[in-house]
Amino acid sequence: MIELHNLTVGYGEKTVLRDVTLDFPSGQVTVLLGPNGCGKSTLMKTALGLLPRQSGEILYDGVNLERLTTRQVARKAAYLPQSREIPSITARRMVLHGRFPYLGYPRRYRAEDYEIARKALEWAGAADLAGRPVGELSGGQRQKVYLAMALAQDTETVFMDEPTTYLDVRHQLEVMTVSRRLADMGRAVVLVLHDLSMALREADRVAVLADSKLCQVGTPEEIFTGGELDRAFGVTVQRVRTEGGWLYYCQEKQEPKETE
Repeated sequence: MIELHNLTVGYGEKTVLRDVTLDFPSGQVTVLLGPNGCGKSTLMKTALGLLPRQSGEILYDGVNLERLTTRQVARKAAYLPQSREIPSITARRMVLHGRFPYLGYPRRYRAEDYEIARKALEWAGAADLAGRPVGELSGGQRQKVYLAMALAQDTETVFMDEPTTYLDVRHQLEVMTVSRRLADMGRAVVLVLHDLSMALREADRVAVLADSKLCQVGTPEEIFTGGELDRAFGVTVQRVRTEGGWLYYCQEKQEPKETE
């Protein structure tokens, strides 16, 4: 399990989040929610060692992140970023990059690597894209290939930063289905999402970030009733019960009317 203890993060001397204590349990989908610029992506990158922490501790199964090699970290946590460069290779070859932490030098793929990559493409709904050049794919298709690469890394924790970007509604739901399947297999899944309704419907735990701090961590029910989302986003979050469960939606906050 990855644990953050009193973690302060930012860029250079600029602090974005202070004293964040948070863990990412196995078998659960944890969603980071908060307004633009609140530090969700910064926190994720720092937890992965991609950005230096300003203070605090990051533990991987009880071991300080600073004591782990890049390869050791890559065997424990996979990362799907918001965006990345588009290489001139096929989707299958791109997904095989997820196997790099397990290869020696020179890198030679084994039969098991090809099989894991094949299954990852199927899981991500991208099996039909395997032989196509990544540069020729649409934004949504590329996103599915990048998701497959993260799955092929076969780690205990999977971080995804806005994984539903560029995807239509059906494929957004497919990504959330994959996230749930991973959690049901005992993985820790950590997502940055902007869709409040999707987050509250699909997450096991929600962490609300705003005003340079971690405001609240809890189940979707606890987060909804606690009112932190209203304060963080400046809206009123409402819900109605449907056959499929709660449907959440947002309304603009109404200023109290002045009385004469």
